[in-house]
Amino acid sequence: MATEPGAEGPAVPSLVDRYFTRWYKADVKGKPCEDHCILQHSNRICVITLAESHPVLQSGKTIKSISYQISTNCSRLQNKVSGKFKRGAQFLTELAPLCKIYCSDGEEYTISSCVRGRLMEVNENILHKPSILQEKPSTEGYIAVVLPKFEESKSITDGLLTQKQYEEVVVRRITATTATS
Repeated sequence: MATEPGAEGPAVPSLVDRYFTRWYKADVKGKPCEDHCILQHSNRICVITLAESHPVLQSGKTIKSISYQISTNCSRLQNKVSGKFKRGAQFLTELAPLCKIYCSDGEEYTISSCVRGRLMEVNENILHKPSILQEKPSTEGYIAVVLPKFEESKSITDGLLTQKQYEEVVVRRITATTATS
């Protein structure tokens, strides 16, 4: 069966679009445009990534380094998880910092967890190659994986935006900045 050139079937959804629900947290900790994306799998695991409108992914910034060292006594790299009940995992609140991103222009961005739960893993690959954070933010450039408590798995999306709501926020931002200029 031949198909006509240029006649393509429906677009196949990506792995992320097929298996994850996108949730967004806009203006994290009151910082404008510092938006995070939470990819929630049906098994309740959440992957923390940067939203498309985050300043690190916009305006051609260059990432100098990424650090999971939150304070002198706390490093997310020291997180060691073992066993069925995920013993040893660090517990995170919604505002708990996951990492800091340092850009070559001197800007510093703190990435927060946005969901309560246990830290399952951090992406050490972005330490060695920070550019994948910008090239593939939803896949290989993720920040961390968090497992919410089973009892809280339904309520973790309270306070988060759906994809449609988030797109409306971005459109309002754009119209507000064009109206003021």
